[in-house]
Amino acid sequence: MSFLSNRRWTVALAAALLLMPAVAWAAEKKSISSEGIFVLEVILLLLIGRGIGELLERLGQPAVMGQLIGGILLGPSLLGWLWPDAERLVFAGDAAQKSMINAIAQLGVLMLLLLTGMETDLRLVRRVGRACFSISAAGVAVPFVLGFVAAQFMPDSLLAAGSERIVAGLFLGTALSISSVKIVAMVVREMNFMRRDLGQIIVSSAIIEDTIGWVIIAITIGIATKGSIEPGSLAFTLAGVAAFMAFSFTLGRRIVFDAIRWTNDSFRSDYAVVTVILAIMGAMALITDLIGVHTVLGAFVAGILVGESPILSRHIEGQLRGVITALFMPVFFGVAGLSADLTVLMDPELALLTVALVAIASIGKFGGAFIGAEVSGMNRAEGIAVGCGMNARGSTEVIVASIGLSIGVLSHTLFTMIVTMAVITTLAMPPTLRWALGRLPVGEAEKKRLEREEIDQRGFVANLERLLVVVDEGVVGRFAAYLAGVIGAGKPTTVLHTSGESEADPGEVAHVTEIEKGAEDSREAANVADEQPTREAPLTRRQHDGPLSAEAVAKEARKGYGMLVIGLGRAVTSKGGFSHRLNEIAGAFDGSLCLVLKPSSAGRQMPRLGPGSHKILVPVNGTANARRGAELALSIASVTGAPVKVLYVARPGRDEPRDTVSHRRREAVLKDIVSLADRYGVEVETAIRSRAAAADAIARQAGRGVALIVMGVARRPGEELMFGETTSGVLQRCPCPVVLVSDARLHRDNGEREVRRSGTA
Repeated sequence: MSFLSNRRWTVALAAALLLMPAVAWAAEKKSISSEGIFVLEVILLLLIGRGIGELLERLGQPAVMGQLIGGILLGPSLLGWLWPDAERLVFAGDAAQKSMINAIAQLGVLMLLLLTGMETDLRLVRRVGRACFSISAAGVAVPFVLGFVAAQFMPDSLLAAGSERIVAGLFLGTALSISSVKIVAMVVREMNFMRRDLGQIIVSSAIIEDTIGWVIIAITIGIATKGSIEPGSLAFTLAGVAAFMAFSFTLGRRIVFDAIRWTNDSFRSDYAVVTVILAIMGAMALITDLIGVHTVLGAFVAGILVGESPILSRHIEGQLRGVITALFMPVFFGVAGLSADLTVLMDPELALLTVALVAIASIGKFGGAFIGAEVSGMNRAEGIAVGCGMNARGSTEVIVASIGLSIGVLSHTLFTMIVTMAVITTLAMPPTLRWALGRLPVGEAEKKRLEREEIDQRGFVANLERLLVVVDEGVVGRFAAYLAGVIGAGKPTTVLHTSGESEADPGEVAHVTEIEKGAEDSREAANVADEQPTREAPLTRRQHDGPLSAEAVAKEARKGYGMLVIGLGRAVTSKGGFSHRLNEIAGAFDGSLCLVLKPSSAGRQMPRLGPGSHKILVPVNGTANARRGAELALSIASVTGAPVKVLYVARPGRDEPRDTVSHRRREAVLKDIVSLADRYGVEVETAIRSRAAAADAIARQAGRGVALIVMGVARRPGEELMFGETTSGVLQRCPCPVVLVSDARLHRDNGEREVRRSGTA
């Protein structure tokens, strides 16, 4: 962090604090309305919280703690202590004014739980296995028991008026047993341990603890609102929670998925999906309120279902995350900080009790997680790392404490002690976890898995979100549909079926079946390779009478797709160009293209790919486009078992073999492709051809028993679909089907470079 950056943030914080005298004077003179003071409260909480959070994040601490500390500084702990009049006029006004900022904070609780649920990756829990279950079970049970017992010996002065000690014990035990997934994941990700086995166990354990914790909290709050434990009421609450969870993860999951997909596909207005997500959150929160538990459980479960929706794009998720992080988080945690009064800790007895609470929370959580790690068979160093990671309360603890304060279970003093404990344990967790993780080496098997996942993270096929498929009834359409199923396994897919091709077989509309067959083959291949199989994703089929228009494709494309797969008969001309119809359909889609083509020189039937079939030929030349083509070919080969040959086609006259630098470059390109093939579990044959034109070298190789050619190509700017002379030559001369892959990002970059060259000419 530079000195200049530090100085700027310091100046910004100082400027925000210096506004207070003018504000206090204006408020005292009644020149600011209650609405104006509300706006001022929001501004101060945003600026102070964001500023301190930025400083903490640059120091390796979670930014959310800065937002909490900002509220503490603006409340009775500092501002109210140094300048009571200013704090009273701005943050401690009449009930109507306080209700405005509290309404934002209460809505912020639901929004935060929605975001927490969206970040809850249940697939990670299923992938890790049983270790995280023993860790989370012990990590919840031990601190829960310690917190419940501690509440039984707590002075009466710390209990809220009218609160039963047993109810307070249940609440305190629950508060001490929960961890903050957000904080844990932040540190694990920062240490590059998110894909390590231990890192995934730590995060998965925190996810399970969070999920169990919110269910327990919801039930505890239901008990607390009744003031005592009533067996009949408790049984009704437990049955209601069980029914709600069962409905949510069965029929409710499908309802949420369909609602998001229908909104995304049907609405033209801005942010319609975000509106529906918020409505889903509100509906599920209302359901949990009606069954007698807190609305936070409904918001949290809604977040899990929304996060698992296959139609939720990164763009939509980013929109929702932005408004929650920018507005609701700073306001909620700021208001929570305003409710804490650290001046009560000047009492030596309360200070000692707070130290004891921190010790109980830390020892209980560390000890429980360590015991769970030992039971699961982990070694001592790993157990220490798990114990350190589980000890962050962070935002979750503050949410729990705020709810307890609002329903009258916690007194203001006990609330302050819990917030202090949350701050201390959260700030202590990052350095201790970094120290523990830094002592753990990586094994050989884990290293290979990490390398494979690193390739996936940068991959083209793995990061596709949704596929649009345009096919006819002919053999090309059927083959393209099958390849779409292989490529898009686990991804939502929409099929636009068109009729009217001269070579189509009347009555054959088996494209959905072909896509499902390709997806099933992909899942079976993942099982054989001991990888996590993809889940079944929505498959939509839209029938069009007669030839499909470009307008229909453009209308469907507006719903958001990552790639358009086209399989049409007679789409290639005798000169290696494309038919008018293919040009129109491809031109209506502003994204990545996958064209399945049968040149006029190819036979009538499409290939059957398998272990005994002819090879898939992959021409490469070191460009990013060519690498994407190789990745697509390898993903197809990993499912079908077809052999692959990678042919490096150098440009004659520029890349001669005697050029040592060029030769090393070719070797590096082929080595990269071989590494990519290892990730897919495919053995490849490599070759270099540099003494002939690229199209000649590819055509010559295609005549030696090649079933399919897969090429990554660059789409040239212009109204007509063009990929260059090499592609035209291949389509004109090769006697086998060809798959062309064009990445939208690279196409846009090429277009921008063309514009810049034209502008400077």
